[in-house]
Amino acid sequence: MTQAARGSLAGIRVVDLSRILGGPYCGQILGDHGADVLKIEPPQGDDTRTWGPPFRDDGVASYYIGLNRNKRVMRLDLTDAGQREILLALLGEADVLIENFKTGTMEKWGLGYDALSARFPRLVHCRVSGFGADGPLGGLPGYDAAIQAMAGIMSINGEAHGDALRVGLPVVDMVTGLNAALGVLLALQERERSGRGQFVEAALYDSGLSLLHPHAANWFMSGKTPQRTGNAHPNIYPYDTVATATDPVFLAVGNDRQFRILCQHLDVPAMADDERYASAGARSVNRQALKAELEALLRERDGKALADALVKAGVPCAAVLSVPGALEHPHTRHRGMVVEMEGGYRGLGAPVKLSRTPATYRHVPLTEGERFLPREED
Repeated sequence: MTQAARGSLAGIRVVDLSRILGGPYCGQILGDHGADVLKIEPPQGDDTRTWGPPFRDDGVASYYIGLNRNKRVMRLDLTDAGQREILLALLGEADVLIENFKTGTMEKWGLGYDALSARFPRLVHCRVSGFGADGPLGGLPGYDAAIQAMAGIMSINGEAHGDALRVGLPVVDMVTGLNAALGVLLALQERERSGRGQFVEAALYDSGLSLLHPHAANWFMSGKTPQRTGNAHPNIYPYDTVATATDPVFLAVGNDRQFRILCQHLDVPAMADDERYASAGARSVNRQALKAELEALLRERDGKALADALVKAGVPCAAVLSVPGALEHPHTRHRGMVVEMEGGYRGLGAPVKLSRTPATYRHVPLTEGERFLPREED
């Protein structure tokens, strides 16, 4: 198999010591794009093996299965000096280390960045943490929902007159994993120039704050505390869910041209010239009246048929689908976003598409391994 066929990171070796979500997601991203990833778990395994139901027949939770594709797994007890020597031997062959131990744990074992970088100067050491190692919250543990609360995300999520609400997926953990993967790639690129690795840190707290657009930008400019707006966008309208005779539809009208097409499709072309709605700013200010008029026009329309017609006419919109509806959509399969492998494995595909070195799916979760695979030049 050529390097191109094996993926853009073919030849890169990764030791993944991380558990739970952010670190393992980073490792899966690197593995999908060709890196040889050895996931090293404690004797009892990654905690998420027990995060269910649902469970596989062998008792392993779906949560774990969804984050640990394209890795080979071994177990080491890093509290044992002899088993730390096994890890050190692997790090001598590795390009990247991913870990998310509490601050001070790796250092206690003699595996902190200073010690490892002195011994392995080309190693890229990536740490996923809650808050970073120092500062007022340095070293404290972080979990997705708690960071959503602290970073202001919950305060702007939910219905306008309802309570603050957690986003219904671990968005902070996942974007932290993405940032960790991005940081690793940046460090590997810089290593091509300097010949040296470096320490990469992706903190949940930083990642949570990074998600606050446009609310942070709005506050920086206006000084007004952002409020919950339900499904509606705080800056533009109609960018909201609207009721129909059947399923709700999300309209994502971003400019005057799209709004005019919407009005024409609904047989009310004059609405696009109404001074209350003729510009993006006016529509945002008069959103309540506009929503009421739109829902009156849609009261007898079929939601799915309307969404299909509008998007083909150039108005961004969609029917609100369930998770099964989204995963079974024909375009999901066309984009390769559901992966099927031996043993009945199904998972989400890699969202980044590369023309010459696409993602590959080589190892189902829990494939065993104790050493790195030979590089082509080995």
